[in-house]
Amino acid sequence: QVQLVESGGGLVQAGGSLRLSCVLSGRTASIYRVAWFRQGPGKEREFVATIPWSADTTRYADSVKGRFTISRDNAKNTVYLQMNSLKPEDTAVYACAAREFKASSVYISSTYNYWGQGTQVTVSS
Repeated sequence: QVQLVESGGGLVQAGGSLRLSCVLSGRTASIYRVAWFRQGPGKEREFVATIPWSADTTRYADSVKGRFTISRDNAKNTVYLQMNSLKPEDTAVYACAAREFKASSVYISSTYNYWGQGTQVTVSS
């Protein structure tokens, strides 16, 4: 089993920045990939960014490309999401997810088998 705990959410004005953290514990040696997803009010969950646990190839949703950066510190078992130039439409509950296997898509939430509880990000205009 793998446990994930997010932190770093909060209220920020448009144009501001936040850094989310996701600490993994348990059988982290089995992890293949970690991703961030978000779900805004009245919206479906959507992919934000992903990074392999043992490589540096990152991928982003078009809506956050150039503004968000995903990174990883294996020594701390932590994945970060640096969010800059935040917009009101970035308001959502952000959750990190992990999986232990390679799949055909990195964007589909159902392919991730471990999830954190989420952290609220609110961007005011």
